[in-house]
Amino acid sequence: MPLTTAPVPAAHFSDPDAAVVQIQQLYQQQIEHLRGAMQRFVAGEDVPERVRAFYPYVRLHTTTVARADTRLAYGFVEGPGTFETTLTRPDLFGGYYTEQLRLLRKSHGVELEVGLSTQPIPIHFSFAEHDHVEGQLSAERRMLMRDRFDLPDLAAMDDGIANGTWRPRAGEPQPLSLFTAPRVDYSLHRLRHYTGTCARNGFRTSFCSPTTSFILTNSCVWATPKWPTPRASTSPLSSPATWSRAARACRRRTWTTWARRRPACRKCRATTWCAPTAVASPWSTSASARPTPRPSPTTSPCCARMPG
Repeated sequence: MPLTTAPVPAAHFSDPDAAVVQIQQLYQQQIEHLRGAMQRFVAGEDVPERVRAFYPYVRLHTTTVARADTRLAYGFVEGPGTFETTLTRPDLFGGYYTEQLRLLRKSHGVELEVGLSTQPIPIHFSFAEHDHVEGQLSAERRMLMRDRFDLPDLAAMDDGIANGTWRPRAGEPQPLSLFTAPRVDYSLHRLRHYTGTCARNGFRTSFCSPTTSFILTNSCVWATPKWPTPRASTSPLSSPATWSRAARACRRRTWTTWARRRPACRKCRATTWCAPTAVASPWSTSASARPTPRPSPTTSPCCARMPG
């Protein structure tokens, strides 16, 4: 029998804030259970049985296709049935979870069920931000670690739901989100690997992860360019003339060369300069594709005849 925490019965909530608080408590309890066992294992204590913890879940059951009228593309389920998803890192996504559960309550008016799922938490996803324990273990202890803790399983981290290839088994709830908790944890670790910082700081960088909608939204707010946004157009290949005047001006300034130095004349070693003309760019509306060199007051006639 695996070493687990005491069983916690599922609870039903009509208040999204209370449901998120329960999710946070369940998740923290499971993470502390894994971390405590791992600390004992690293210290050399014998762990006789497998140590296991589980992700919390949220479940929604509806019996009708009727729902509140909304123009949003999220925050509701398509029809009757049971919908469920596993959750992770409520310390990062607590606000997002609260908003989504509030919309589900508003759309369907049913209670939200919160409990512990049967999906184990991999031991690597329970480490704190700066924990690196494998370097402190011998080769024998690292091999024994596989028998005592759950490791990341790529079979549980596929994109079948988002790709539309996932098929439920008999009696299995339908997905309530595009990505499960292990898949989100996996992407958070990739974010840390690629950016060299923790996931919490990753939301304040220009790195945009395609993992989940809330990650993409929070990250890309900081990645937005510091220039005016062009007006929306019906065609992705629209002419720059359809953009706003401020956006075109700002982009022209970015591509403008106020003084481009030309090569010196081999005969007199004088130097010519280009006039302050905009360089051709994808956003430029100027007909000139290249600056025209003009002779300076000190140049000789041979420099004036230099090709542009």
